[in-house]
Amino acid sequence: PTAHIASHCTPLRPQLGATPARRSLLPQRTAAQHSFCCPSVCVDTMCGFGPDPLCGSSALVPHTPLAPAQQQLHVSSSTNATTDDRATAQDVPDTPQTRAPAYRLAFTDDDFMCRQELRPVRLQLELLKPEMELDAHGVKSTIVLFGGARIPAPAHKDKARTKTLADLSHFYDEAREFARLMTLKSMESDGQDNVIVTGGGPGVMEAGNRGAVDAGGQSIGLNIVLPFEQAPNEYVTPELCFNFHYFAIRKMHFLMRAKAICVFPGGFGTMDELFEALTLIQTGRMQRVPFLLFGKEFWQKIINWDALADAGTISDQDLDLFQFVETADEAMKLIENWDTAPAREEVPGRSK
Repeated sequence: PTAHIASHCTPLRPQLGATPARRSLLPQRTAAQHSFCCPSVCVDTMCGFGPDPLCGSSALVPHTPLAPAQQQLHVSSSTNATTDDRATAQDVPDTPQTRAPAYRLAFTDDDFMCRQELRPVRLQLELLKPEMELDAHGVKSTIVLFGGARIPAPAHKDKARTKTLADLSHFYDEAREFARLMTLKSMESDGQDNVIVTGGGPGVMEAGNRGAVDAGGQSIGLNIVLPFEQAPNEYVTPELCFNFHYFAIRKMHFLMRAKAICVFPGGFGTMDELFEALTLIQTGRMQRVPFLLFGKEFWQKIINWDALADAGTISDQDLDLFQFVETADEAMKLIENWDTAPAREEVPGRSK
């Protein structure tokens, strides 16, 4: 179910514990695909791998995949058993032993799951949960909208913190219109391709999700837990509204299905997302996709792109990785006519 990750992510090595001979039997699989397998049972019933009976470790060896009907039964049985165990573990006599934290089932123990040593597990879970939900909803590809949370809708620009933010408010409408047009295009494929994804918050993010609602379609919101609580905007499709603790995993989900990236004016967060995505494309870790910066005047004032090229810290060819646009209609035309290109095999201007 997660095979599409390979289109943007470099396959990782097989799980630890497999011998070199056994590793040679393994296809190149992504971290998310590996993570479905455990030493005692292969939960990923489509992967064709199970526990290694020779060493009793987490090494993987081939086994016969189950038929579709068996897969459903296998997963349902495992889920029911886990649910039953949770209920059974709670319905026990109240004794000093059963009240002790040590007695709690590990996967139901919040204190245990939040320990520093469990960070790798939390990272894995945060990668898996949205991935599995998006797969379940049939989302195949996305159109990414990055942009400032502080840019108001034109109707509220009188409440903007600065005159510049008020002047930028028209990009709220452009983001909304772009999302509407793209969602109409998405619905031509039953809403499975070109699904709008935003950070789920206010400003440009709200405009993106709102445009999808205008078109009668769905959209994704990837929220992040912040000290000043960011609640999801009201236009995100509830079933596709996710919450993250780790910025890194959130950014992975932004890009794993991305077929285009549109960046509106914003601050540190927007520039972080902008430069990380550009770096992945620049270095060949991600294939080229339409990369559009809305508001040429803003971006050329904020970032001296030509100075970077003149200094040699980027190449002149790197300036071709993105294009400036002003309107939703212009963005739609560029995306439809974008010349697709494979991921770079070398970085221009950098010696081997």
